[in-house]
Amino acid sequence: MTPSEISCNKESVGDNGEVTVVGEGGRGQIKGVGEWINNHPNNTSIYILAPFPPIFNFLILIALTSFFLTHSTHFFFLLLFHQHLPAISPFRVYNPISDYTHFNQRFHLPIPPRIMSHYRDDEEYLADEYEMEDIDDDDMDYEVHGEDIGSDSDSDEYGYTSNRMEDTTAAQARRGKDIQGIPWETLSITREKYRQSRLEQYKNYENIPQSGEGSEKECKVTNKTGMFYEFRRNSRSVRSKILHFQLRNLVWATSKHDVYFMSHSSVFHWSSLKYKKTNVLNVSGRVAPCEKHPGSLLEGFNQTQVSTIAVKDNLLIAGGFKGELICKYLDRPGVCFCSRTTYDENAITNALDIYTTPSGSVRFAASNNDCGVREFDTENFQMTKHFRFPWPVNHTSMSPDGRLLIVVGDNPEGMLVDSRSGKTVASLHGHLDFSFASTWHPDGQTFATGNQDKTCRIWDVRHLSKSVTALKGNIGAVRSIRYSSDGRFMAMAEPADFVHVFDVKSGYEKEQEIDFFGEISGTSFSPDAESLFIGIWDREYGSLLEMGRKRNNFYFDSLF
Repeated sequence: MTPSEISCNKESVGDNGEVTVVGEGGRGQIKGVGEWINNHPNNTSIYILAPFPPIFNFLILIALTSFFLTHSTHFFFLLLFHQHLPAISPFRVYNPISDYTHFNQRFHLPIPPRIMSHYRDDEEYLADEYEMEDIDDDDMDYEVHGEDIGSDSDSDEYGYTSNRMEDTTAAQARRGKDIQGIPWETLSITREKYRQSRLEQYKNYENIPQSGEGSEKECKVTNKTGMFYEFRRNSRSVRSKILHFQLRNLVWATSKHDVYFMSHSSVFHWSSLKYKKTNVLNVSGRVAPCEKHPGSLLEGFNQTQVSTIAVKDNLLIAGGFKGELICKYLDRPGVCFCSRTTYDENAITNALDIYTTPSGSVRFAASNNDCGVREFDTENFQMTKHFRFPWPVNHTSMSPDGRLLIVVGDNPEGMLVDSRSGKTVASLHGHLDFSFASTWHPDGQTFATGNQDKTCRIWDVRHLSKSVTALKGNIGAVRSIRYSSDGRFMAMAEPADFVHVFDVKSGYEKEQEIDFFGEISGTSFSPDAESLFIGIWDREYGSLLEMGRKRNNFYFDSLF
């Protein structure tokens, strides 16, 4: 599709709350834009994704000039420069900081930054528009604007090269450089003012209106002076891409130097020791198993749209938008297992959990939108259990002793389930919206759930009538939660800008707030708890943020 940008305000919205576009293929509406414009009375910019050539798109803009001229002072500027704008993918969430710096550095104009908003209608790639029936081979070739999908290229999807800006090291950060390399000194807005703008205008996505406001009164007031992990490096060549705006489990560390992440149609390995990126699984073309297991689809899959991944030890599993499961042992060539969990229309694999049973066998659970949770062994890749629930399941976590399963999904109430029978042990009351995250503390007695009501709740299996405590995010839903292997810390990630690290030993009273700009694709502690990795997704500032366990170190650069 060819993108163009026009400017409009509240008067541009029709009675039905939609902006109408007339093109060669007929008439259509841009859903969700009207609601956003009505909530932002000042002139603002929107993107029109039109399935016709650029010249026709340009003529449409000319034809609409008479209408927009009376409503927007920015129209002629956008008309003049719309061919110079970065290409826009119809399958991404837009981050304002890269848009802002790109305009400011290229044209040196003090235009206001666009503030990100989240509406489901604006993210319609999630289930229906992401259906592969609607994407032909040509569309796939140009989805990343000419880049070979799944290649090792450092070029991002907009034609920019990631080496325009160097990585940021710990020594540079101590000398005052922004950890993401954002050149605030050249911009017409300070970091502090931009942060305040984000806090005030970021729109959290909710399935149940006002759920975020309703949960605030129960949340613990924490001490944010903690410093448990310190900045080590920001790696620009590691650009983890979000594939579904609600699913953020796309970064996994298998050691303090080895990280796996999803980018475009490939899973990559990143070595923070060698600063080397390696493509380990490319699903942009045909993927077929090289091992024979009962139930495995020998023909494999073609052009899989991955929704989530999980990596533990030497096992990588990728889940797809159509219920695909692709399993690969990292120490073996090829793929060992391909299967489809369901052919239901709501087949998307929302989460994967790899765990070791008390007997020592390795298994994994797949949580799907068809309301099912399926357990597989990893020796023969046979399904060992299949539990059904009354609502789509977004995430599950197996307890360390293998007896209990946390189940959360499209319902404010979660469940604690007997892992052998599938029977509900307890319902989890307290959240006000849908949940997308869960995890167990290594002690097996406490666990956490993350919700779109902007809270993470801590539970004790011995007292399940209510949560032990509720922890609040700053701007959005709690999309992922991780405990460190020693149980000392818990990382809580919002959809953008903030990862909170809580001191579990203090009763979650003390926290470290890691502050940056960009959508969060995933977070992961290393197995030894020495490193914490954060995937940041942004067109220009996408990167991997590496934090290290803080010790009483002396830095030689502090002498100079």
